[in-house]
Amino acid sequence: MLGEEMMTSLMWLRWPLLAVSAVVLAVSGLAVWQPLRAFNFVVPKDDAASLIDSGVAYGETPRQHLDIYRPVRTAKSLPIVVFFYGGAWSSGRREDYTFVGKALASRGYLVIIPDYRLVPEIHFPDFLLDCADAVRWTRRNAQRLGGDANRIILVGHSAGAYNAAMLALDSRFLGDDYKAVRGFAALAAPLDFLPLDDPASIAAFSHWPRLSETQPVNFVTHTSPPALLLHGAADERVRPRNSQRLKMMMDAAGARAQLRIYPGVTHAGILLALSKLSRGTAPVLDDIDRFAREITR
Repeated sequence: MLGEEMMTSLMWLRWPLLAVSAVVLAVSGLAVWQPLRAFNFVVPKDDAASLIDSGVAYGETPRQHLDIYRPVRTAKSLPIVVFFYGGAWSSGRREDYTFVGKALASRGYLVIIPDYRLVPEIHFPDFLLDCADAVRWTRRNAQRLGGDANRIILVGHSAGAYNAAMLALDSRFLGDDYKAVRGFAALAAPLDFLPLDDPASIAAFSHWPRLSETQPVNFVTHTSPPALLLHGAADERVRPRNSQRLKMMMDAAGARAQLRIYPGVTHAGILLALSKLSRGTAPVLDDIDRFAREITR
């Protein structure tokens, strides 16, 4: 599971960080060890960005809220990054990704991190409908937040990278707002995973009568927006072949796609590499920033 792998990825930090994390969780009254929450709490954040609003509703349910980050020193009409976190479509909280929001915002982006409804409350395609609603809210409110409603980059990790890829490749989810998506960056994304053989994907997708409609690789056309596909070579949770397969499909269709596979990086490690503490393990933030600047010029 991701939590166990997160612990393994954090071991190089040795006992100081882990000990502080354990104390924080104990004081907070959290009975269960939650490594990502602890990591987000104690890891140094990028000072060049700030959380400007939290828990903003984009829908009517408790899971339809989002957080907003901006650079401290900012120009008008910033390009916008909407980041979707992972968690096997069944877990996750936007509050645990402050280190991601500040990292991306520090590079000059308005960053939106939404929650979305989860399995087993809902199933495919409802979590995608929530993500699409969050993008629509972002476009409607971009001007007052200092963002450019026509320069949106979708970014995600793991299940969240699947969400980003589906919104970018299947225009039906965003409808008229699809034209604002300049591209997507997918970190450790499940993109081609039939037949369903994992409990998480079975729970999220098995009820859908046409499983081919759940696969991002099946929606590639020559008009697909540019993709940045990032994967860890040591990812045993979502194999790199997922990114390699989508790259092959996009190349064949004449769409733009970049693929980077980082040696020795795990499924959790590619996410942690966005933090100041782990940034030296792989140039994930630099690669996303370079790609986003290229497609939002």
